[in-house]
Amino acid sequence: MFTGIVEETGVVESVKQTEKSIELVVRTKICGKGTKIGSSLAINGCCLTAVKTRQKGKYKLLQFDLLIETWNRTNLKHAVPGTLVNLERPLTATGQFGGHFVTGHIDGTGKIIRWERSGQDHVLDIEAPDEVMKYVVFKGSIAVDGISLTVADVLPDKKGFRIWIIPHTYEITALRSQKVGDEVNLEADILGKYVEQFLMRFSEDRFKLLSSEKNKV
Repeated sequence: MFTGIVEETGVVESVKQTEKSIELVVRTKICGKGTKIGSSLAINGCCLTAVKTRQKGKYKLLQFDLLIETWNRTNLKHAVPGTLVNLERPLTATGQFGGHFVTGHIDGTGKIIRWERSGQDHVLDIEAPDEVMKYVVFKGSIAVDGISLTVADVLPDKKGFRIWIIPHTYEITALRSQKVGDEVNLEADILGKYVEQFLMRFSEDRFKLLSSEKNKV
């Protein structure tokens, strides 16, 4: 479990296709501390497992094996050596809960359609698929490339949403390297998914009950 509070921007060291998976190696300084083989790490919001580690000067190189499903479903497929990625270690039992519940399971990718400075801040508009937009609400939470952000507005026709980025978030995340047209990983708030499932099951159970009572008449 993560909270969407990015600890640092790592750098992609290499990406290599193998017979069984795609090997992704990320160079990190902060998140490498305490990360060992078998540890989880959120990379652009995608929960991955470290399979190899090694030291490189003051940095630590972490290797992850990506399944084709992960490769196709996330923006990591666009990663090349030098690409900046957002990194976050899992929440500890004594850690601070600064963002919102982020599972590291990407729902889909969105496309940046507006990304520009406005005063001291930046405005970010993202076009998103219907399967994500159905969970997006005004002032709700959403994870964009693993960053816990607040929805400032839902765009017309509910085809996307707007977020305001403060200078601190711009400076410490990989958003500073993004541009219009780029893909971003999206994870909707898990609370909305649970509410949807509860309501669906309630409706189904109620329908079955009404049908049963009708048949008895």
